[in-house]
Amino acid sequence: MLPGLRLLLRALLLPLLAAALLLAAQAAPAARAPAIHTLHSADAAVQVDGQPPRLPRPVELPFRWQAQSTRDGGRATLTLRLPARPAADAERPYGLLFEALGNQAAVYINDELVAQWGELDDPDTDAARGPRLVRLPPELAGGVGDTLLLRVELSCQPQRDGGMSAVRWGPLDDIEPLYDHERLWRNGAALVYAAGMLLMAGLAAGLWWHQRDPLYRAFALAALTGVVRNLDQSGLPMPPGWPLWDALTVMTCVAHLVAMAYSAVLAIRPPSARLRCAVLVGGVPAALLAGLGLALHQPLLNVVAKGLLALTVLACLAEVVRQAVYRRAFGAWTLLAAAAATLAAGLHDLLHAHLGVADVASVPLLPHAIFGFMLVLAALVMARYSRSVHAYRDLARSLDHRVAERERQLTEALDSLHAQRQQQAVLLERQRIMQEIHDGVGSQLVGLLNMVSRPGADPEVVAAQVKMALDEMRVAVDSLQPLEGDLTVVLATLRYRLQPRLEAAGLALEWEVDSLPPRADVTPQSAMQIQRILLEGFTNVLRHAQARRIRLSAHWDVGPPERVQIVLADDGAGFAPGTARGGHGLANMRSRAASIGATLAVEAAPGLGTRVRLDWPVRREPAPG
Repeated sequence: MLPGLRLLLRALLLPLLAAALLLAAQAAPAARAPAIHTLHSADAAVQVDGQPPRLPRPVELPFRWQAQSTRDGGRATLTLRLPARPAADAERPYGLLFEALGNQAAVYINDELVAQWGELDDPDTDAARGPRLVRLPPELAGGVGDTLLLRVELSCQPQRDGGMSAVRWGPLDDIEPLYDHERLWRNGAALVYAAGMLLMAGLAAGLWWHQRDPLYRAFALAALTGVVRNLDQSGLPMPPGWPLWDALTVMTCVAHLVAMAYSAVLAIRPPSARLRCAVLVGGVPAALLAGLGLALHQPLLNVVAKGLLALTVLACLAEVVRQAVYRRAFGAWTLLAAAAATLAAGLHDLLHAHLGVADVASVPLLPHAIFGFMLVLAALVMARYSRSVHAYRDLARSLDHRVAERERQLTEALDSLHAQRQQQAVLLERQRIMQEIHDGVGSQLVGLLNMVSRPGADPEVVAAQVKMALDEMRVAVDSLQPLEGDLTVVLATLRYRLQPRLEAAGLALEWEVDSLPPRADVTPQSAMQIQRILLEGFTNVLRHAQARRIRLSAHWDVGPPERVQIVLADDGAGFAPGTARGGHGLANMRSRAASIGATLAVEAAPGLGTRVRLDWPVRREPAPG
């Protein structure tokens, strides 16, 4: 809340400072101009379009065309007697100052044309958008004691605020500061306000594009519509095509006020559906009727538009008052203070300019008050954005903390799971080793014990049993070595273990093992199964084949399917299919092959030896990186 409060206080200082400068600037030129005469009366001859000319009659200045006709345009000629110049000002150049003059005007001194703004009856020019200064040539300023006849011819369009203010007449070096003062606070300020509102509109539109907050959208619309009205009052050349441009200006002015009022509500809290409907039903028709009333020269439409505008603004203001009273919202009280200042400025302009209570030369206060109100709204918008930024930052910090906490929990869970898996792997490996010892070495030792316990045991049979037990133990030990997926190492280790037994038996070993690619499924379990299959095959050859040569080949078959093919063949006696003797050797070999997803085929014939083929479909181990 503190950042928003600081923004609000800073924003309130700006309109207060502007008001103080305005009052000081208004008082300063008047204090330096004691020789200036202000003329408040003239003779006016009026010609309303479609009506007979009216006879000249005295009128009080300011002269307003709308007092002559609200629906039709026309012409007016105003005649004044200028006071004679005093002797002390005989050498000083003189001038005339019109704070308001238009819509088109021609100024004559003693029937000599001295200034003209636009062609009479040409609506593409509007001289009423700023003060007008007439610098009189020395030959037309008259001599000391001479009175001059001032004639001003006007052409006015309906509902365009045409007419003439009071006339100021005096030395040029006193008149020009007043003219500069008027241009500064009427035209220069309007141009500055237009640039400021354009900047506000761009910033608010950018905020709305990123956050889609209705306040940013409404404020951007209020600022953008305010740009058009201020540009119209800046004194810059405007697009021709009256009354279309003036109708557009009036429509944007109404939209500007409605959007400001609705933004004030949005700055406090989201409005109710009823208020949103009231703003839509009242604000949009008010803008359209105001433009149509000016374009079609229908004052009644303007009256209806002003009524709808007043109702819409009052509905929004009532909601702000309710929030200020019941919720005691600081922003609501700030908006009420700014709204009160704006209403007071509007009442001032109404009394001084439109009702003629005072001179129209008074600088209008409403544009400055409206810009001050926009600054207050801008401060509330920035406060809303500041709060949202802080909320996002707090949310980001909260999310970072929660993510960090979650990462810590996940890390702890993963570490615990990894430890559990390691313990489970050790346990499983221990159980596997125990099972292998029990099924392999254990069974061989049990058989050996039975042989030894029988009288008359054959020493050769006992020795063979001991060798088989040793082979089983070596296979179990070899399976514990790191393999890294290399099946060639498994086969080479088996060759190393069996080579002495084969040589002792007089068997020649032919080794035809290719360089096999790494395999992800060459684990200690699968390596032991392959070693036992081949060990069983070698043992059968040693026991039954009566062979002289034995060949082991292994190569990669691209398939399909891709597989490793291991073939163990001998040149022994062979056997007829279905007549194999012995225990469950072949059945055990097939069972072990099936346990690793391989198939085992045995081919034999009497006198032609035996061929055992192991087909193991596998996948290649993924390449590192």
